[in-house]
Amino acid sequence: MNQVMGTQSISFAVPPYILSSGCVAGKKEKEGPLGRLFDKTSEDDLFGENTWEAAEGVMQQMACMLALKKAKEPPEKVRYLFGGDLLRQGIATSKGAKELEIPLFGLFGACSTSGEGLALAAMAVAGGFGDRMLAVTSSHFASAEKEFRFPLDYANQRPLSASWTVTGSGAFLVGNQKSPVRITGVTIGKIVDYGLKDSQNMGACMAPAACDTILRNLEDFGRKEEDYDRIVTGDLGYVGQSILFDLIRKNGRDIKEQHMDCGMLIFDQRTQNTSAGGSGCGCAAVTLAAYILPRLAAGEWKRVLFVPTGALMSTVSYNEGESVPGIAHGIVLESCAG
Repeated sequence: MNQVMGTQSISFAVPPYILSSGCVAGKKEKEGPLGRLFDKTSEDDLFGENTWEAAEGVMQQMACMLALKKAKEPPEKVRYLFGGDLLRQGIATSKGAKELEIPLFGLFGACSTSGEGLALAAMAVAGGFGDRMLAVTSSHFASAEKEFRFPLDYANQRPLSASWTVTGSGAFLVGNQKSPVRITGVTIGKIVDYGLKDSQNMGACMAPAACDTILRNLEDFGRKEEDYDRIVTGDLGYVGQSILFDLIRKNGRDIKEQHMDCGMLIFDQRTQNTSAGGSGCGCAAVTLAAYILPRLAAGEWKRVLFVPTGALMSTVSYNEGESVPGIAHGIVLESCAG
């Protein structure tokens, strides 16, 4: 029987597995440190489409099909699809999912959506509501800039605290068939709002939520920092990481030895002009698929706390002068190797 742990976590009595994953990325991501690890990349960030939103939908469909192909499973064997993106009404997900014809739960957790999708997929499998679930998310630099910031033609200056939205999509097939990586627990984050209003400093907006979820996970599961080989946040970047370390230390913990951030891994800050690092739903998703899961599958890491982070803003809330709350979800991943 699954066990409720503490105030926000669940431990799975029979853990579901990540059966396969698929990831697709753009040209700039291909040129970064993880470029050779992605399943597919494109020199054309439009992916043959006429709009950035349509391109993002194509990425999602490609990522899902890659995950299904690796597992040798047809779409009709998937019970539910949990998907989301950064755009209004989840338009990229609806475009990407329609050809798959899988029953869809549309999600929005900003850049934490990969964690939200994985948590729900794992809970659905562990609860006996289906043998196969698919979780997918995406982001696109150009569609995000168009919706949330300034048209690129303005050539606006980017502050050093700004992050670079990743063009990429990651999909994960979760099921009850044994595989090299399992999901043994989840910690569902709550909204944390420190009143910050700078949309060009999302790392600072999200760091308090990351801190809250990490501390809650350690408390709920009765663990120490060193019980994890890695604690991986989604896209805090260089600015957010520093804030996270300070907040964690104020609570009597120190995760500096275990911490990694997907936004700091995916680009080379020195040569790619990405300021504080990568961001977007695709940032954590493609890094999980291309970099984190293979190390768990090989037994290099035994247990990882994967904590995608999200800044919960909209163009309306920002223009009305509202603050940017943060949220983060924790997924406990364990290796079955050895």
